[in-house]
Amino acid sequence: MFRKFFADQRGVTAIEYVVIAAALGVGLVILMPGFSSQVAGQFSSLGSHIASGK
Repeated sequence: MFRKFFADQRGVTAIEYVVIAAALGVGLVILMPGFSSQVAGQFSSLGSHIASGK
């Protein structure tokens, strides 16, 4: 029974997709704080340039 269960390869692709999605999610969670502060800085700079008329 256990040999048949572990030899079954039908669910492997779905598990691989879940692992890829989880890796992407973890990567985004790690990278977003730094990226968001850079974007906020760019918008702040843009807003000050618009306000000053430059």
